[in-house]
Amino acid sequence: MVVALKRLWNNEVFKTVVVVGLIPILVASFWFGLPVALNTEMFPVFTVTSGSMCIPAGQCDVFSHAFERSLHVGDLIVIQGVDAKDLKTGYPNSDIIVFRNPIKPANDPQANIVHRIVEVVEVDGRLYFYTKGDGNGYPNVWPQTPTQSIDPWQSPADAPNSTYRGAISEEYVYGKVVMRIPWIGSLALLSQQYSIIPVILVILIILLVTFEFILPLIKKKTNTTQKTITQEEPTTQEEPTTQEEPTTQEEPTTQEEPTTEM
Repeated sequence: MVVALKRLWNNEVFKTVVVVGLIPILVASFWFGLPVALNTEMFPVFTVTSGSMCIPAGQCDVFSHAFERSLHVGDLIVIQGVDAKDLKTGYPNSDIIVFRNPIKPANDPQANIVHRIVEVVEVDGRLYFYTKGDGNGYPNVWPQTPTQSIDPWQSPADAPNSTYRGAISEEYVYGKVVMRIPWIGSLALLSQQYSIIPVILVILIILLVTFEFILPLIKKKTNTTQKTITQEEPTTQEEPTTQEEPTTQEEPTTQEEPTTEM
């Protein structure tokens, strides 16, 4: 059994199929496993598309001031689901949270809001969070105590308890921001503006797989076939026939001595 497995693993076709098959498995594991690991109801990775959290205010494009305080357009953020009671509410060191605007459906990309907690109140055992974008209300921006531009969230008719005097209910909070990666989200923003970018990425992946796995396999197979055809065993040459030994020449006959006459 072990010998058969080793022989199978040494097969280049089998290894290529395994590697290519692992790619969708790893992507699926990442997509479905990350929300479980971070305890969120949705995929916990977001791209910042609004400049409301940007400081300095009004200077929040994709690449400028990427390492200044707070969040910027083009940042990739990761959120973690937490108990609402464990959120930090002491402004200016309070948590940045991701929550849903209650007047928009959950499947609307514009419904997800990323703002910082300013204050918290408890009403009938439910927590409500007052929020604000760090860069909103210039020049009164974070970390100054906000006196204006605090979010006035509204409740829809079918969910009257989703807000309280402009504060968002804890039930609409997805989690808090635990990681920020500058610039990486810019690719997602460009993909939304230019639909050709996802096509280019798919083409690049296909080319990578082709040059890394398929072409070497075809080349190796071709070389093996040519070697089998051209390499023949050399035919054994017949041993040269031995020449016959020259016949020995007859010794010359001795002449008779002449007889002397008497």
